[in-house]
Amino acid sequence: MTSPSTQSTPTAGLPDGAAQVLSAVRLHGCRSRVEIMRRTGLTRMVTAQRVQHLLDVGLLREEGFGPSSGGRRPKQLTFLPAGHLLVADVGWTSVDVAITDLAGRLLAHVAESTDVTDGPDVTLSQVEKLFGQLLADHQDIGPLWGVGIGIPAPVEFGTGRAVAPAGMPTWDDYPVRERLAERYDAPTWVDNDVNIMMLGEHREGAAKDNDNAVFIKLGTGIGIALVSEGRLHRGAQGCAGRLGNLLHLAMSLRQSDLPPPGDTAGQWTAAAVVQKAKEYAADGTSPWLAKVVAQGETVTAQTVAQAAAHGDTACLGLLREVGAIVGTMLATVVSLLNPSVLVIGGGMSASGDFFTAAIREAVHGQAVPLATRDLRIVTARLGSRAGVVGAAAMALDQLFSAENLDATVTRGLELSDHR
Repeated sequence: MTSPSTQSTPTAGLPDGAAQVLSAVRLHGCRSRVEIMRRTGLTRMVTAQRVQHLLDVGLLREEGFGPSSGGRRPKQLTFLPAGHLLVADVGWTSVDVAITDLAGRLLAHVAESTDVTDGPDVTLSQVEKLFGQLLADHQDIGPLWGVGIGIPAPVEFGTGRAVAPAGMPTWDDYPVRERLAERYDAPTWVDNDVNIMMLGEHREGAAKDNDNAVFIKLGTGIGIALVSEGRLHRGAQGCAGRLGNLLHLAMSLRQSDLPPPGDTAGQWTAAAVVQKAKEYAADGTSPWLAKVVAQGETVTAQTVAQAAAHGDTACLGLLREVGAIVGTMLATVVSLLNPSVLVIGGGMSASGDFFTAAIREAVHGQAVPLATRDLRIVTARLGSRAGVVGAAAMALDQLFSAENLDATVTRGLELSDHR
């Protein structure tokens, strides 16, 4: 953050509307006071006062002039204080970490394999190690403003702790937020990994500019997240998006012979595909997979996708069946939530057009016609970057929210004093 003006420098107690004005510039690209007025509905005087407050504390700065609308050319406003965030996306089998600037742009990004069932101490130590490596290579990036992380478990957002995560018993009630906040001496937020992927796709990817969107992750785990009226919907405690019951119902309706979800429905998608694929390899139903196993290679969901892409009939049928089950489940979600876009992400989203087509056919065939009339069903754009982009968006949205803005300003001024 730049040094504030000496004329009027609030350290806390920013007036009502300051966060609204900041959001207009930070998220919606408003560059002039007139544009902010139109976006927020605030009066000219209130807008000018709130802009000045934000200029004084260094969250906004004036930079050049915009086009004239008949009078003097207006000064252009911009948001980008100096500094960075540390963000991470922890999945079942991989961990992605990144450094971003305060616009959420990635400055550095690295990923490694992991096994989340090794427990929080092992996994978070790996995250901290990777943070350290990135920071060692990027030292001139200003102060650290915050930390954001996603984990593959139901997270009570208010406490930043996992609650009864299926298949991850050692993560239950583990103080993830407290550990990272103490380690880095910075505000920290923790959310479910699917929620941060949704935020990433909404901010920069396939759901951008859509105020009502659903994201489904299909990989080692399965889950959904949704944006409603432009805001991520977490529910009362943060566990919105649990799909176990709907998945059981969809499989019952399809009378599928795929392995049932069991108690860990959140891990069903790739696991079911791999289990069935191994059966196809063993009994020769899939010549392609039988050859893979004979060569000593491991059967994965990606292997099945490759086999299907090369015309293996059994694998094509398997992916179509999984797609139809997922689509049957999503038809209920689409009818209930009426999104404008449904984004399919996770490792299974790379399984080819036949997989997406099966999902699309089931959704359009079973959902309420009005809900599907203008619905777009698309694959995610950001790939492995979705989680870290979304973790940055989560941290920034919290830092500069109306509830936290005073504390952020106070801390930002302290950071400036120590530079």
